[in-house]
Amino acid sequence: MIRVAIAEDNPLALQAIRQKLASQPHVQLKFTAAHGRELLTRLQRDSVVEVVLMDIQMPVMDGIAATREVKRLFPQIKILMLTTFDDDDKIFESILAGASGYLLKDESDEAIGRAISETEEGGAAMSPAIALKALKLIRQPLAPQANYQDFGLTPREREILEQLKNGLTYEAIGGNLFISPGTVRKHIQHIYHKLQVNNKVEAVRKAMVNRLV
Repeated sequence: MIRVAIAEDNPLALQAIRQKLASQPHVQLKFTAAHGRELLTRLQRDSVVEVVLMDIQMPVMDGIAATREVKRLFPQIKILMLTTFDDDDKIFESILAGASGYLLKDESDEAIGRAISETEEGGAAMSPAIALKALKLIRQPLAPQANYQDFGLTPREREILEQLKNGLTYEAIGGNLFISPGTVRKHIQHIYHKLQVNNKVEAVRKAMVNRLV
């Protein structure tokens, strides 16, 4: 029996997911939460959960931030994103945050049941359309390029980029490098300026394409 928790703020979507899980005899629903903060509170009371089905768009704390916190506090728990979002940035951010798999909500009862089993066993379950996008994201940084650029990044800035790639928060990066979160923020601003990007996902992707991390 695989113990599962659900983080989902939409009542109709939650009802549909519960109905799908009810047809899977190997799945036991432990509890549900309406947002990431509630999920963390429930897990602090009872962390005997193997898999969390995580929505992305939620109030208070979204699914990507919640995934990052769950993996920090309860690294043994697997996260399976279950969402309507299939854009590249959401997939990339979810993987960076520590998600083990990524499913679209319109998957069948059986597909979700199989994905939960695969995730609990250490696999990386994905909807077919998501798998194609994930392969593209993986292959893109490894595509051969004639000229790699370093963009004038300092060794410290590359260290910070490496930790951003691993999904760490400003506070965690600061703790690892013995600097304040404010100093981390300034470094990241300089990184964005040098790479000519506007956010973490673009920065990490550009750094990977140019073999900087």
